[in-house]
Amino acid sequence: MVNFLVSVAWEQANIVEPLLFFMGYQPRIKSPRNTIRQHKKYLREKDKTKRGSHRRYSRQDADAKPIVTAAEFAEITLKRLHTLGAQKFGSSPFSEHFNRWIANVEVVLDEFEVYYSVCVDEQFRGECVEALNIVRSQLEERRQKEAIAEQETKNLHYCRNLLKQINIEYAVAINALKTQKKNEIKRLNSIIDQLKNDQDKIIRIKTGFWRGISKKEREQKELVVIDALNEKQTELELVVLNFKEQQKTLREQFEHKREPIQKQMQIFQKKVQAAEIDCSLEERWFACETLTDALNGLLQRKAVDTMDSRKLEPKNDGI
Repeated sequence: MVNFLVSVAWEQANIVEPLLFFMGYQPRIKSPRNTIRQHKKYLREKDKTKRGSHRRYSRQDADAKPIVTAAEFAEITLKRLHTLGAQKFGSSPFSEHFNRWIANVEVVLDEFEVYYSVCVDEQFRGECVEALNIVRSQLEERRQKEAIAEQETKNLHYCRNLLKQINIEYAVAINALKTQKKNEIKRLNSIIDQLKNDQDKIIRIKTGFWRGISKKEREQKELVVIDALNEKQTELELVVLNFKEQQKTLREQFEHKREPIQKQMQIFQKKVQAAEIDCSLEERWFACETLTDALNGLLQRKAVDTMDSRKLEPKNDGI
């Protein structure tokens, strides 16, 4: 029985397979795994080689420096001198930048001299040395002025504190004077008010035989009160005038103390404000212009020498 079933299955398989082929169906053939791995490895190595070559070419392009002609290098040097001549320093003290600026100018000149080592003459060197010595001397003077200005800043700060102290003393003195004036006026006004009340009482007193006081006595008492009232009112006026005079004198005394300090502060302030401006810019610009003229003069001399040497060369007549 088992052999019979096996034979039936074998016959069916032999019938179905030709039928599927006849209908256009083709079984998918799987590629071996080793072939796929080798193909992927090939693609990775190819991509790595491509990137490496691209990076190598990029480095070569970056390392390759363009050749600068003599005329181009001279033009670059002139531009660098112009930039240094127009350079502005950020904030004071500006003298902190002087040495660095001088060093940058010297670097520009040294690089130019190395490039034009054959063409540089003693005249050019002498003109450069002279220009640098002049600007060094000028910058040294600026440095000393800035040092003085720093001291003036301290003096200005001291004067401001001193003036502030004087103003505080004046305010205390004037307030004490005003308090004294207020108390004195209050005392005199109190006396005056009391005298006015006494005067009113006297005026209201009735005279007569039965009243125990005569009209003459009442008038005499009133005159006494009036005299006292006039005296206190005059005293009050004098007190007000006296306090005004004291206040004026006190103000003049403190103004006399403040005046010389304020004048000194104005002098210090001007020096400090002048130190806040980079006054070395003009001197440094002039120095770079002098160096530019020296460089242009050198190029002109070399151009003339080249033309003269060409004129002296023997002519080739074709012999």
